[in-house]
Amino acid sequence: MALDHYVSQVHLKRFYSPSLDELMHATRKSDLKTFTPRSNDVCRTDEGNTNDFLTEPRAIEEFLKTVERKYNDAVTLLETGRPNNEAIYVVAGFLSYLLTCTPAAMRMNANLVEEHIEAMTKAADAKAAFEPPPSELAGDSLTELLDSGGIKVVVDRKVPQAVGIATILSHVASFGNSSWEILVNNNKDCPFFTSDFPVANEQSENQFILNRVVPLTPTLAVRIKPDINHNAPDFSFENFSYVRRHISRQEAIEINRSLVRSAEDTVFYSEAQGWVSTFVEKNRNHRMETQEVNPGTGPLKHYRQVAAKFDRAAQQKEQSAKMAAPISRATATDAPSGVAPRKGMTFSTWTRRGEPKPLK
Repeated sequence: MALDHYVSQVHLKRFYSPSLDELMHATRKSDLKTFTPRSNDVCRTDEGNTNDFLTEPRAIEEFLKTVERKYNDAVTLLETGRPNNEAIYVVAGFLSYLLTCTPAAMRMNANLVEEHIEAMTKAADAKAAFEPPPSELAGDSLTELLDSGGIKVVVDRKVPQAVGIATILSHVASFGNSSWEILVNNNKDCPFFTSDFPVANEQSENQFILNRVVPLTPTLAVRIKPDINHNAPDFSFENFSYVRRHISRQEAIEINRSLVRSAEDTVFYSEAQGWVSTFVEKNRNHRMETQEVNPGTGPLKHYRQVAAKFDRAAQQKEQSAKMAAPISRATATDAPSGVAPRKGMTFSTWTRRGEPKPLK
């Protein structure tokens, strides 16, 4: 079984602490615990890059070979202000991978599909496209059941990952043909952080477009401003442009704030300075979510990713309660009408939200 890193180790190693022996500092947002891991110890899942919806389930691994092997060379070229096509490809590829295969990205992308399916279901239901739901569901319509939580749309997170992998080169071309800011951070008391989702989103002048800030080392980051008018898969990167500038301490603080808020759970940093723990604590109750743009303006919905409020203490309490709650089982003969049990399958009783959950 493959143990896949969803944040490349070559990236994490750039955040090793000079005062530690090939280790970096880390803080979890969920419980504020600090530790000093190696790159190999974190940001990994079993078969995370295996996707059986694809003809080649491990296709993304071949793509990563073209990115990770050249990461350090690309960083050097950006540090010296001499980005070439290969460096552009590597950094654009690294960002595209983060937006496709990290747990945060897969969660958000699945939620986006769920939102669209729910919206389309309600639109079809309003036109009487469905038969009335079975009486066991205790609802007059699919719309009512969706609104009450009696039923819920759930999308396998591997589905949007498969779509992202299949189209990843188009994302590389889009990012590579955009305007970049190479951000040099020489503020020794405020180096850049990274995380288990090291992408800080910033609203651009276009409400549908997000600028992406990606830390590459504690002293270097890029801000990519996507060009929505460039759709051709051009890997000569003829539309690429950049400026290189040194940022102020205040701008470094703002970028780090966005990086902490964007992190799914774990923040990594090279220096355990006294202000870091308090800084992470102040910004821990956020995570990346999909948010509708201009809600209620029509059937066609648009979404963007934002660092939204997220009560981690409440989440931990809810998870603890779920772990402590007894599980009630029923036999397959007790399945709701209209649900055909497979051989060897049992059903749980209906939950408080009305969801039938098959149990192994």
